[in-house]
Amino acid sequence: MTEQSCPDTVPKKRGILFFLTRPRATRPGETFGVPGQGDTLWLSGLSIAGIILVWWLVTAMGWVKPLFLPSPQAVLGKFADVWTNGFTGTPFIEHVGISAARVFGAFLLACLIGIPLGIAMGMSPLVRGIFDPPLEFYRPIPPLAYLPLMIIWFGIGETSKVLLIFLSVLAPVTLGARSGVRSAAIEQIHAAYSFGASRWQVMTEVILPSALPEILTAMRIGIGFGWTTLVAAEMVAATKGLGYMVLTASQFLQTSTVVMGIIVIAIIAYAFDMLMRLVERRVVPWKGLM
Repeated sequence: MTEQSCPDTVPKKRGILFFLTRPRATRPGETFGVPGQGDTLWLSGLSIAGIILVWWLVTAMGWVKPLFLPSPQAVLGKFADVWTNGFTGTPFIEHVGISAARVFGAFLLACLIGIPLGIAMGMSPLVRGIFDPPLEFYRPIPPLAYLPLMIIWFGIGETSKVLLIFLSVLAPVTLGARSGVRSAAIEQIHAAYSFGASRWQVMTEVILPSALPEILTAMRIGIGFGWTTLVAAEMVAATKGLGYMVLTASQFLQTSTVVMGIIVIAIIAYAFDMLMRLVERRVVPWKGLM
């Protein structure tokens, strides 16, 4: 009997790459969730704190002039000043309210028109053939490009401002609703028809619930486009609003006011996005699990 060589029992040195990439055994009672599942609240808090810390460090060390990047203390002081004394004779809360009314008014109108239109486009090739070309034509055009037309056609009043924001929100909401309709499983539709469901029942009980996740995502994307277009919309003879405040401050090189206005817009938009995420968890709890 020949002597077989024994395997080397001396443990090999493992590098850090091995410990980062090695497979991990599942613990008792643990299940694999959907990709990206998990609580990120503390990481988000650390990320925000890190950004503020870097911002403070850059300004405190004098690496960037205050004209280009004011310190967090200067921005906070400007916010307190504008909150107390207003901006250009108008209370700060009124600037916020007018901008929010423009954005959310246009957003609501876009949802009331875009969601039914998107569902109809997904259900009917006739409707899709009629409305798909104009939507795809104007969707990639920047709002500033057709802003002069809005002024020529509708004047410099509120109509042109709201309509500009409305058009920037309409396309993503409509296309998201259309894409959501097409995401419904054909097996579920056939099963519903086999049980004697009508076309209306299939649409309301099968297709619409399947489309809801993408519709809500499209609404979140659309409101982002709305806030982006707000500054462009308030370039048109506006005397109130956050966009007007940012533009006016930039003309006088009041960088602290500009940064403060941007942060306020970001906070409002982020709060609405958090609200939409909460609605998603309540309305479509099955999202990502099917």
